[in-house]
Amino acid sequence: MADLRPEQLEEAFALFSQASAELTTAYEALQGRVEQLTGELAATNSELRVQLAAKDALSRRLAALLAALPGGVVVLDAARRVTDTNPAAHRLLGAIAPGAAWDEQVAAVLRPTAAPDEFETEPAGTVAEGPCRVRLSVSELPDGGSIALVNDITAAHALTGQLERARRLSAMGEMAARLAHNLRTPLATALLYAGNLGRSTIPEAERSRFAERTVDSLRRVERMIQDMLRFVRGYEDEFEPFDAGELLRELAQVIEPQMARRGVDFDIVDRSEGRPVYGNRKAVAGALLNLLENALQACDSGGRVELGARHAGRMIDFTVGDDGRGIDPIAMDRLFEPFFTTRPDGTGLGLAIVRGVATAHGGEALVESRSGAGSRFTLRLPAGTMAVAG
Repeated sequence: MADLRPEQLEEAFALFSQASAELTTAYEALQGRVEQLTGELAATNSELRVQLAAKDALSRRLAALLAALPGGVVVLDAARRVTDTNPAAHRLLGAIAPGAAWDEQVAAVLRPTAAPDEFETEPAGTVAEGPCRVRLSVSELPDGGSIALVNDITAAHALTGQLERARRLSAMGEMAARLAHNLRTPLATALLYAGNLGRSTIPEAERSRFAERTVDSLRRVERMIQDMLRFVRGYEDEFEPFDAGELLRELAQVIEPQMARRGVDFDIVDRSEGRPVYGNRKAVAGALLNLLENALQACDSGGRVELGARHAGRMIDFTVGDDGRGIDPIAMDRLFEPFFTTRPDGTGLGLAIVRGVATAHGGEALVESRSGAGSRFTLRLPAGTMAVAG
């Protein structure tokens, strides 16, 4: 390599000095940036620690609140298996292991009642205190899972029953007075005709007529007493699933002869789709028979009465419609009140019994009517399902 001239060495040295200065400046800038980032990272870490501590405190608070809730909480995954519970859930449903199948777990301890989403269970550790009544609801979560809420409504249900009994008892005084008044006429009539039956001088045809009228009067007395007993006793015992369509056919066999004697056309329309009703079959049949007899009374010869059942979601609608005289709008508001009647021979308990049956089954009694254009009564009851809610 040839010797470099002095000016070339000076130029090379100058370039080296310039590059060294640039490297020094870049290093100092990089060092400053590192110090800035280190400070920002420290601040971020400090903020994250504060947030983490706050979230941890919130998590502990929520866990404490969940444990203190009187209602049971069960968290389920997308496969409806248990992922988390609180102590109240174990108290109401018994021991629940993580990963347990929810439907199998509750089906073993819950018994359906007539009211939708309400069940009876023997609470763990308190069997001696009797069954516990709970309301169960299941809500979907955004992640595909769900959360089940179990509320103990034993006390509220007991209070409702006590209020219902108190209401019936408070009405008994008025009932006794009205019943005594209503019984007086048919009993006097029965006694009058029965007295004539003992006369040996009356013709046989007349004797048969007196006997028939005596029996009719006594049947009317029996009907009044049965209505009173149904109203006083209530309707909440002996619940079981029964077929809605089968009940329609049985009622038709009872009422069709009476319809035929009055010259009234009668039809049944079964749209229950084979769904059962879970309740007191005898009470429901009695309520529908009351509605059918009222419809018959409202129709003249040549009229029409229809008995139907329709499956509507979680309910079964039993309907009784007629094309008779209809109901005066003034009477509509008081129609289901005990002892209110528009018929001279009525007890005023028939429609009160219908509403009582509906209430006891967690349903409702409805009426649509126009004066001179017929009426339509609906007894809406929960469809019978033995499956657990959710």
